[in-house]
Amino acid sequence: MNYHTAMSQPTESRPYIDPMRLSAYIVVSAVTAMGLWIFLGDHHPNGRAGVALLAVFDLLVLLPDDALGGLKERWPHLYTGLAAGLILALTLLTPETPWFVVMFFVLSPEVMLRFPRQVGYAWIGAFSALTVVIFVVAGNGALGLLLQAPLYIAGYFFFAAFATQTALANAAQAESQRLLAELQETHERLQAYAAQAEALAVSEERNRLAREMHDTLGHALTMSVVQLEGAQRLAESDPARAAKIIGTVREELRGALAELRRTLTTLRTPLEAALPLPQALAHLAARFEEATRLPVHLTVPAALPDLSVEQRQAFFRAAQEALTNVQRHAEARQVWLELTADGGQVALGVSDDGIGVRPGGEQPGFGLRGLRERAVQLGGTLSLDARPDGGTVVRFALPIMQTAETAGEEGD
Repeated sequence: MNYHTAMSQPTESRPYIDPMRLSAYIVVSAVTAMGLWIFLGDHHPNGRAGVALLAVFDLLVLLPDDALGGLKERWPHLYTGLAAGLILALTLLTPETPWFVVMFFVLSPEVMLRFPRQVGYAWIGAFSALTVVIFVVAGNGALGLLLQAPLYIAGYFFFAAFATQTALANAAQAESQRLLAELQETHERLQAYAAQAEALAVSEERNRLAREMHDTLGHALTMSVVQLEGAQRLAESDPARAAKIIGTVREELRGALAELRRTLTTLRTPLEAALPLPQALAHLAARFEEATRLPVHLTVPAALPDLSVEQRQAFFRAAQEALTNVQRHAEARQVWLELTADGGQVALGVSDDGIGVRPGGEQPGFGLRGLRERAVQLGGTLSLDARPDGGTVVRFALPIMQTAETAGEEGD
């Protein structure tokens, strides 16, 4: 990005007027008021011409950039030259008071914003030369030329430097906001890619289990069929050997049945239960909202302690059961699903704004016995309470006592 691009870089909209523009309004308004007081008072010989020049200058400087056929944007040098010429003409109409050069304070920031740096400073040099000419024509003498003119010229360069630094700061802020937006977009894409990768990994694992089931159980069943056919042929001629073969087949089938149960248990586990717990709960909440039209307010911590497979599945089952009970019994309008990690335990809270629990005990039909047994098996607790604002709160909490390595061993 070159200097001129940085100058013209658009910035975010502000709830306040730009300080440089506000300063220009104040300067132009003050000089216009003073000029009208001079030109309209005491029958000034050039009063009408002065008022007309003031009106043209104000119109030229204060109108938006796209006014007058886009004069400021399409022909910036022409615009700047016209403005400077008007200042010179106004000063020559009142040579005894050359204070119209104050208007150059308005043009100095503009040229730094409209042109590259070298061109902008060239225009400020031209303003400075005109200022010297004006003070010479005014006849203020060497003292006025040496003392007053340098003060005005220094002001031009000061306002130019201020405009330069302000524009650079605005451009840097706009660039930072652009980079932040790109970073947020990239982060969201990475999160989406991570979720897709997790789902793909789970799908691939289930396919692997299916292949193993085919290879192990298919092979075992095929061999058992062959052995039983042999036992059938030996049943009359060699009953003892046939009985031995049948016994071997029985043991092999028992092993195959155990393998089948393990595999089916894994395959029956919902896809979400194999995902990270926050993501699994998000999927569950989305499906529940879609099916019931009840809004679910999900809150999960940024980070969770390491959970074993059993703990992760227990939380998922608890959320399933609690949401099912809300749908069947609570007559609620919305549900809150909150996962927290504090004090060496992870807790899942499911609350609703429904009819609540009956006084003196748990409301029948909620089916919480299975959840309580699951919590006890894992060293946790299950509670059912009334929500302060109406409704019910189910809290399922488990202690965190396992490391990631232990969790991985149990998952194997």
